[in-house]
Amino acid sequence: MSSPSPLAAMPAQPHLPAPPLPGVDDRWAMFLDVDGTLLDFVDQPHQVYVDARLRDLIEDLHATLDGAFALVSGRSLDDLDDLFGHPPWAMAGLHGLELRGADGRYRGVHIGSARRTLVREIADSIATRFPGVTLEDKGMAFALHCRTAPWQFDALRESVEAVMPKLAGYEIQPGNQVIELKPEGMDKGKAVATLLGTWPFHGRQPVYVGDDLTDEHGFAMANLESGLSVRVGCREPSLARYALPDPAAARAWLFRVLHALKHGALSHAHSSGGSA
Repeated sequence: MSSPSPLAAMPAQPHLPAPPLPGVDDRWAMFLDVDGTLLDFVDQPHQVYVDARLRDLIEDLHATLDGAFALVSGRSLDDLDDLFGHPPWAMAGLHGLELRGADGRYRGVHIGSARRTLVREIADSIATRFPGVTLEDKGMAFALHCRTAPWQFDALRESVEAVMPKLAGYEIQPGNQVIELKPEGMDKGKAVATLLGTWPFHGRQPVYVGDDLTDEHGFAMANLESGLSVRVGCREPSLARYALPDPAAARAWLFRVLHALKHGALSHAHSSGGSA
């Protein structure tokens, strides 16, 4: 299963319906982004917090789906482990560069220390030129955040693009008020495809929920496999076929999904309501 290239022609769909709930015979495999999807954005990534109610929800979804549940994030696996208390479920970190399956096996890309040091130094030199821009060191990837100075985004991107000839093997990954430098050759769609080929995801219908440009690869893979693609927020254009307005609505929908999985969806078929 290969990941398609989703970014060439994305139609604008401003009035997407809210996602449905699982039917009685549906066998879902859920793939959830974290920041901007499960968690509201904050100025600095380290400031986020996972409360007990959200953690209980995710643990219940993981159990009810018989383990066919994964987080697919731009954060590192170490960061995800710290946030969610070293959970047993599958996780893809750094947009799939790090992948831990439901069986606990780890697959990752290796980047030499000299290469990482070079990329970090270049990223740091760019960050220092832009007031309000901060550098996040993810180990093998480096993110330049401008959430507190969004007017810097276009100039920041131009500066990163200018240094790319020095960084063979790396690529630019733009996101919501962030420009990331990451090793090339992996994306969230490929991570989902890898997991769909393994137990307990194999043979299930993928449901991918995300908010950012990086999640378009996940939407494309879910669509390719006759699954559900759910955009959180109002970013356009998108390949998503359903939408929820914000992380609070995403969490509320996930609670309804859990109830439908446990008790049957028929009496809740219209509870997700409206369109985003």
